[in-house]
Amino acid sequence: MTDAAIMVRRNLRHTVRNPSAIIMTIAMPVLLLLLFVGVLGGTLNAGFGAARAEDYIDYVVAGVLIMTVGYGATTTALAVNRDMRAGIINRFRTMAVSRSSVLTGHVIGSAARTLLSAALVIVVALALGFRPGGDALRWLGAAGLVALLTVALTWLGVAVGLASPTAEGTGPFTLVVQLLPFLSSAFVPPGAMSGAVRWFAAHEPYTPVIDALRGLMLGTPVGHDGVIAVLWCLALAAVGYLWATLLFRRDPNR
Repeated sequence: MTDAAIMVRRNLRHTVRNPSAIIMTIAMPVLLLLLFVGVLGGTLNAGFGAARAEDYIDYVVAGVLIMTVGYGATTTALAVNRDMRAGIINRFRTMAVSRSSVLTGHVIGSAARTLLSAALVIVVALALGFRPGGDALRWLGAAGLVALLTVALTWLGVAVGLASPTAEGTGPFTLVVQLLPFLSSAFVPPGAMSGAVRWFAAHEPYTPVIDALRGLMLGTPVGHDGVIAVLWCLALAAVGYLWATLLFRRDPNR
């Protein structure tokens, strides 16, 4: 635990000294929220039969929170890959520190950064007119779901960073994580889509997570989306953790 705390402190210091990471993880989700509500909200409201931007913001906040988690995971993938290429992780392997703490430090530091960004998104959304109807217990469930997805995608980001030969190699992961929310229920209902896109949006992992998160925050029925969302998060977390630990232990001289 002491080694993990040191690694967390190291990663948080790197975040403070890295303006691009701050912009990508903290500022970008807020800018995205402002874009969809202030610029595109009026047009998208027409599809909801609404007249005010506040009507659409209640729908879109859950999707922006999920994109916030995605931005945090891609930043982690780049940070881990940078440590691998610079030889820092190999140096840690020669020191009297717990090997698991190296990866755990990245995960905890990234999760803390992402959850801070998610809280900022909520604050800005409230200022823009977001009016959630969920009680304290539902908000606790929403926070837990966001944290669970954050851990899951962060472990995947760590694994991708370890597996990629270069920083550019993390590009496909970045593309998938940031593109999938647009092909989900994040910004428009899947029913408004057409053909194969509608089917994909209804069955991809992000959609049940977004629908469950939206229901928890707004106080509307969640149904089976909550169970499916938790199962997806646990599955992604297991894949990311096992993949990352296997890569970290497989080649100590890498």
